Amino acid sequence: MAIGREDKTSEFFLDENVIKILLKDRTTKKNILWMTDNYVSYGKQYSENSEIKLKLITGKNSKIIRPRIEKTKFEQNKRIRDKAEVFTPSWVCNRQNNLVDNEWFERTGTFNNEAENGWITNNSKIEFPEDKNWTDYVSLNRLEITCGEAPYLVSRYDTVSGNYIKVKDRIGIYDRKLRVISENTDNKSEWLEWAKKATQGIYGFEWQGDNLYLARINVVYSYAEHYFDKFSEIPNESNLIEIAEIVSWNLWQMDGLKFVVPMSCTEKEMPSLSDLFGEEIKVEKEKCTGCETNNIRAHNGIYCKIKDWKANKILRAIDMLKCN
Repeated sequence: MAIGREDKTSEFFLDENVIKILLKDRTTKKNILWMTDNYVSYGKQYSENSEIKLKLITGKNSKIIRPRIEKTKFEQNKRIRDKAEVFTPSWVCNRQNNLVDNEWFERTGTFNNEAENGWITNNSKIEFPEDKNWTDYVSLNRLEITCGEAPYLVSRYDTVSGNYIKVKDRIGIYDRKLRVISENTDNKSEWLEWAKKATQGIYGFEWQGDNLYLARINVVYSYAEHYFDKFSEIPNESNLIEIAEIVSWNLWQMDGLKFVVPMSCTEKEMPSLSDLFGEEIKVEKEKCTGCETNNIRAHNGIYCKIKDWKANKILRAIDMLKCN
C-alpha cells in the first residue's frame, strides 16, 4: 500500500516477513482482529472477531484493505454510523501538533507557519532552546489515542482529501522527529539508531483492525521514505523488520474505554445447582464486573500489553493511568 504517486518509494512494497510482524497482536500472541463487519462479504474468515491473516490481505487480496479516502461513500458513512469513525484533516492535525511543540520549544513556528486550511513549511534547520537538544526531542514519548490511520503520528497523505504530502512538508509527530534526525546527522548508522529511538517513542491504539494495520504500515513506509529522502536508497529488510517489531508493540489494538482487547470481556458460566428433589436450579451467568460497574480496573477481559523501551520491560497499558 503506497498512496501518493509523487512518492519515490511508491513502487516499493513491503516484504511478507515485514507484513507478518505488522499483523501481530503482542498481547494475545495471535494476530490483530478485524473488529469490523465491512469485509464479511469476502467470507467467514473476514468476520468481525476473526484474525487478519496474511493470505487474506496479500496477493490477489492485496487491495482489500484500503485507506479511508479510497473506500466508497457508502463504506465511509457506514463506519461513521457504526463506529463513529471521523478522520481529522492534516491541517487540523498540524495545528494541534504545533500546540504541543510550541510548549516544548517555547516559541511558535518551529516546523511551519499555519495558513488557512494548510501550512507553510519552515525550511530552515530546526533550532533548539539552550537547555535542550535534538536528541531530547527525538526521545520524547508521544501517544495518539484512537489513532485510526495515525494522521497525527505520520502524515504521508491527508486522510480526508487523499492528497500526498511530500516528505519535507510532513507534519506528523514521527515525521518531525525523522526530519530532526536527518538535519543533524549524515552518518547512516547514527541515523538508523536515532530513527529506531524515534519509533520507540511513538504510541497509538485503535479498535478496528484494518485501521490499525494501515497505521502500522504508514509508520514503516514513512520511515523508509525519510531514509530514502536522506540517502537516496531504501533501507534493507533487517532495518525494516526491526522497525516493524517496534511498531507492532507501540501501535496496538484496544478498547480505549476498558483498556482490554476489544470484545474480550465475557460472561462466565456458574456451576449448576440442584434443589432437594434433584431438580436443576437455573443459575445466572456471572457478568464482567468492570462492564457492570464501569470500573476500568475490574474487567475480566484481556488487558492490553505494551512495551516501555527505555526501561526494557512489558507493562499493561492500563498501568500508565495515574487515576484509580
